[in-house]
Amino acid sequence: MKLAPVLSTTLLTVSFLAAQDLTITNARIIGPDASVTERGSILIRGGKIASVAAGAPSATSGQVIDAKGMTAMPGFIDGHRHINTGPNEKQQMQALLEAGYTTVLSGGGPAEGNITLRDHIDKGLINGPRIIPSGSLRLNNNTPENARAEIRKMAGMGIKFTGEIALTPIPGPSEKEIEILRAVVDEAKKAGVIVQVHAVSSRAMVAAVEAGVPLLVHLPNKDWVSKEDAKKVADAGTKVLGTVSFGSPVFGVFADDNKPRFRDGKPWPEGIVDGVRLGEEAGYMPVNARTIWDAGAVLGYCTDTTYDPKAGLDHELKMLNVMFSMRDLIKMMGPNTASYIQMGDRLGTLQPGKLADIVLLDGDPLEGYWNWLKAKVVVKGGTVVVDKR
Repeated sequence: MKLAPVLSTTLLTVSFLAAQDLTITNARIIGPDASVTERGSILIRGGKIASVAAGAPSATSGQVIDAKGMTAMPGFIDGHRHINTGPNEKQQMQALLEAGYTTVLSGGGPAEGNITLRDHIDKGLINGPRIIPSGSLRLNNNTPENARAEIRKMAGMGIKFTGEIALTPIPGPSEKEIEILRAVVDEAKKAGVIVQVHAVSSRAMVAAVEAGVPLLVHLPNKDWVSKEDAKKVADAGTKVLGTVSFGSPVFGVFADDNKPRFRDGKPWPEGIVDGVRLGEEAGYMPVNARTIWDAGAVLGYCTDTTYDPKAGLDHELKMLNVMFSMRDLIKMMGPNTASYIQMGDRLGTLQPGKLADIVLLDGDPLEGYWNWLKAKVVVKGGTVVVDKR
């Protein structure tokens, strides 16, 4: 009896390592520029896309999936979600896959737990998306010297991203915060670590940009972003994640009682973290997203949620739909988010040479965001990790 779990784990590990060749036929394929190839095929070898073409492939490789007209899109990337190892990790990671996510950048938490979760998935102990770990670092009650040491420790652990480093939004970051942040940015460049900052007011956002921060995990949700400040972000090359649904109420996720709730299940708008007054955040973030986008900055996608992944996907897309077209969302969720996580050369579009992360949707994503919620098959690195046909 004691041998069964070991055998099952071994078989799972072998299946993950072996299933790297795949052929998808009869698919509506969404191209990098939101172009559409009807009844196309995707050939995958060694976990990477070998070819994307109209019609049937000249030859097949590995398992063959007849998409029967379903839509092939790049696997979804969540650029900022709080995840970590724990007793429920198996169910949580499976839920992410079933929603269509194939890559997740951890939003923070203990670096050791992020690494453990990544390793559990990479070794085939549990099924899950590709996990990119991050490490926590705080500016409050810290010193430039200690912060530099924390960055060096992250680098020694193989961590490539800091978690979200919070800057005081109102009235704005102090001189001490900025001094430490500049030390972090400087040390991170030397150590090969990418700095991510949580700046949720225009003043904090501009301060982060001026300090040389390359990545912002949120748009401001405390005020309106001016065109001038948006241009500063774009001109600096700083990349931003959206989280546009942060301030809008959630229904039917925590309880089916038709009461608006914040994203942690507390009453809305009272439960909004550091709330402004009456839930204005629900308006600030979508409009600020459009302002940042129109200024030419790279705006990526994330949810920053901890609840059900499909519900979080629905909530975020629903709010993005107010300000963006489906063509915009294909760019935002694909190449822009891949660029944010420093994997633009490997993820975000269905092109030869890229990792074979693919979601097959039972609907046309260009018709409406609701079809993005209909994931039937999910492929990660050429391996079929979800099949609900």
